[in-house]
Amino acid sequence: MNQESDLVTSVRTTRLLPQAYRPLFAHAGFKRLLPALAASDLGDGMSVVAVAWLAIEIAPPGRSGLLLGAALAAYSLPGALGALLFGRWLRRLPPARLLAADSRIRAVLLGCVPLAWAAGVLHPVLYVALLAGSSVLHAWGNAGRYALVAQMLPREQRLAANALLSSSVSASIVIGPALAGFLAMVVSPAWLIGLDALSFAVLAALVVRVRAADGKAETETEGAPQAGADRPSAGLRLLRKQPELLGVLALTWFFNFLYGPAEVALPLHVTDDLHAGAGLLGLYWALFGAGAVLGGLAAGALRRFPLWPVTLGIVAGWGIALVPFGLGAPAPVTLACFTLGGLVYGPFTALSYTLFQERTPAAWLTTVLAARSAALLTAGPVGTALGGPLIALMGPRGVLAASGIATIALAAVGAAVRIRSARRSASRPGRSNGSGPCGAAARP
Repeated sequence: MNQESDLVTSVRTTRLLPQAYRPLFAHAGFKRLLPALAASDLGDGMSVVAVAWLAIEIAPPGRSGLLLGAALAAYSLPGALGALLFGRWLRRLPPARLLAADSRIRAVLLGCVPLAWAAGVLHPVLYVALLAGSSVLHAWGNAGRYALVAQMLPREQRLAANALLSSSVSASIVIGPALAGFLAMVVSPAWLIGLDALSFAVLAALVVRVRAADGKAETETEGAPQAGADRPSAGLRLLRKQPELLGVLALTWFFNFLYGPAEVALPLHVTDDLHAGAGLLGLYWALFGAGAVLGGLAAGALRRFPLWPVTLGIVAGWGIALVPFGLGAPAPVTLACFTLGGLVYGPFTALSYTLFQERTPAAWLTTVLAARSAALLTAGPVGTALGGPLIALMGPRGVLAASGIATIALAAVGAAVRIRSARRSASRPGRSNGSGPCGAAARP
């Protein structure tokens, strides 16, 4: 009787969802996996604040800035190195095992942080080492996450699934830091990092129970790697042989790179140009995050459209949202623009991953996604580093406008390259101009 009642409740709940998401919650494996992934995303969102705050607390006098930078870098950048160094051993593992391996490592090493803090032995060097070790497989874990989705679900459901995953990350960026700031008034930030570790322990325990759908169409022999594929650079070599995937990666890299200076300029725009405080800056990011969550969820409905034009439209839309900053628009107008920018940006990650999933042979997917993550880890820091000199030269307003205009130009260049490539493909005998994720064949 209870089982029948649960089934009726589940059916009623599913009917309340948008049409694009209903099949996902009818899939038992995905329905079990999503809450665990969302919990780990929230834990990482909290750790953005907790890692920095704990670094300040344990830093020697006069060294807090140095340790803060080292801790934040150690929490993310080693993933790029791990993507290149461990390909020989990891690229043949199933996606679920990759995700589980990354989750276990993060659970154990991040879990050592509160234990070492409680024991009074959390030296700054040990702290940075634990953070660096916890992130060394994160590019592979992230690749395993999206490759597992591609393996579990049919092609027509992947965009909606990617939209839920990317929306979970966007929501964690909004909720996680705010929650961490509240909890840090009650407990040490070391224990917040411990909560992050616990979320990964739960994910590691759950993901090993999740299996790909029976009778999946893509097996590990399809698109089997050739000789030399075990080398760390195998994923990058495959990308060079796939112009469309390389184009997606290049577009994403420059998109993230051009976002970097804007991220640096916005706080100075608030303080220097608007003469406001941290509250207004927080409002900008809160509205951006809320827009990104809503936009990410809307990505599931974009399946009916060609993915490449939509992706380029997103890039151009984000650039347009930044231009009013350079025109001296008042704060209410730029707040609305930033919210709209988040709404426009929201579907980008889901669309980008969907393009990779649909154009990469199944046996190569984790390797290519790990290479993608490794490459993109460099884009934001390079753009952020460039932001400082540009602000000294142009001022915060000028940098925001220049970032927007350059992003619009990036979309225009991407569209021109795409049109030229489509015309070249159409002129070749035996080629179909509408195939793949960019044309009619990609529509359900």
